[in-house]
Amino acid sequence: MNKKIFWLRVSYWAGAICDGFMVIPMLFPKIGGAMLGLDNFNPGVEYKYAMYVGASLMTGWTFLLVWADRKPVERRGVLLLTVFPVLVGLLISGIYAVVVKYVAFENMIPTYIGTRVNHSESLWIVKI
Repeated sequence: MNKKIFWLRVSYWAGAICDGFMVIPMLFPKIGGAMLGLDNFNPGVEYKYAMYVGASLMTGWTFLLVWADRKPVERRGVLLLTVFPVLVGLLISGIYAVVVKYVAFENMIPTYIGTRVNHSESLWIVKI
């Protein structure tokens, strides 16, 4: 297998696994609260509704990445869409949560690492 195709496939699967994993705290707010260090996190109906909608979109994106992996070069544009605006939006949202002191910085570190790992090779795909 070509080295570039290998890294494309790694990027697709890293994204799919990270996205799939993040559906869990979206569907189960207690788990999400624990991950972010929010004691006694008990969100209201509005939050749960928004998270359930987000979880369905995240699940769809997970399957989109798996689908893109089937033809990695032809569907490489999916990775660009994942980096801009998806990953950039997640990064900005995390920064906001820390700045307004909703989540402690140390509790956001796993999210920042996941954002970096998730499609770490995506920026060079335009060259393929």
